[in-house]
Amino acid sequence: MESKMGELPLDINIQEPRWDQSTFLGRARHFFTVTDPRNLLLSGAQLEASRNIVQNYRAGVVTPGITEDQLWRAKYVYDSAFHPDTGEKVVLIGRMSAQGSKDEGHCRRGRSECLCSLRKTPTVVFWQWVNQSFNAIVNYSNRSGDTPITVRQLGTAYVSATTGAVATALGLKSLTKHLPPLVGRFVPFAAVAAANCINIPLMRQRELQVGIPVADEAGQRLGYSVTAAKQGIFQVVISRICMAIPAMAIPPLIMDTLEKKDFLKRRPWLGAPLQVGLVGFCLVFATPLCCALFPQKSSIHISNLEPELRAQIHEQNPSVEVVYYNKGL
Repeated sequence: MESKMGELPLDINIQEPRWDQSTFLGRARHFFTVTDPRNLLLSGAQLEASRNIVQNYRAGVVTPGITEDQLWRAKYVYDSAFHPDTGEKVVLIGRMSAQGSKDEGHCRRGRSECLCSLRKTPTVVFWQWVNQSFNAIVNYSNRSGDTPITVRQLGTAYVSATTGAVATALGLKSLTKHLPPLVGRFVPFAAVAAANCINIPLMRQRELQVGIPVADEAGQRLGYSVTAAKQGIFQVVISRICMAIPAMAIPPLIMDTLEKKDFLKRRPWLGAPLQVGLVGFCLVFATPLCCALFPQKSSIHISNLEPELRAQIHEQNPSVEVVYYNKGL
C-alpha cells in the first residue's frame, strides 16, 4: 500500500524495537524508553491514543500528520502499558516503568528498611508478604505467552509464590543474629535473590506446564515449548537479581560510612530519606540496564526444543533452525 504525499511510509518496522537488539547498548536504549517512570503519568486517553496509532499503522493506516518520531513515541508508550502477547493493559503497579519510579523507590526502601531494622517476626512477615505480593503482581503482569489462566490457578500460584518467598526470607533473617552488622545489612539482598528464584517461577508456573509460543523470524507461530519457558524464566530471574544488586548493595555501604560521620550522628532523622533517595536513584538505572541483559525477544535453536515440537517444525518448516519467543520481563 502506497502512502499519500506527506504521510509516513508504511515500511517502518514497529514490530521490533527502534534500536538494534543484538547489542547491549541497543537493548539498554530500548528499555530506558519502555521503563521511563514518566510513562506512569500518562492518562488512559493518552494510552488509548497511542494504542490506536500503533494498531492502525500495523493495519496499514497512517494517522494523519504524524511524524516518524511521534510514531515511535506511540509505540513505546504502547509497549510500556500493554502486554506484548495478550494486548491487555497491564495494571499500573505491574508495569516495568513503575520499577524505577520515585514512588516505587520509596515503597521498596520502606519495606527493605523494615526488614533490616525490625526484629519482631510478625512485622517482618507482614512486610515480606506486602513485598512478595507486589512482586507477584509484577511477575504475572510481565509473563510470557497468552495461554489463559483460571482464577484458581492464579490463586494457587500467588499463595505458593508468596508463602515460599516469605519463608525463605524469614530463614535468612534469622542469620542476622550471628553476623557482623555490616554483613547483616546484605541479608535482605540475599532474601530478595532467593525470593525471586521462588516467586517468579511459581507465578509463571502455567508456562512451565503448557509452554510458551515460539515463532519463526517472521513471527509465524510454530507451537508451544516448555524448554523455551524454562530458558526465559531463568533469564528473567537473573535480570531481577541483578536489578536488586545496586539498590540493596550500594546504599548499605554508603550508609555504613555516613553513619560514622558526625554530620549524620547529629541528624539521625536524615538516615531514612537518604536511604530512600539512594535506592530510588539506583532503581532508575538498574531497571532498564538489567532488563537489557537479555533480549526480550529471545531465541533458541530447534535442536534444544522438545523432540515432538522439533519434529513438527521440521515437517512444516524444514528450513527453520532458530525459533523466537517473548521471555517476559
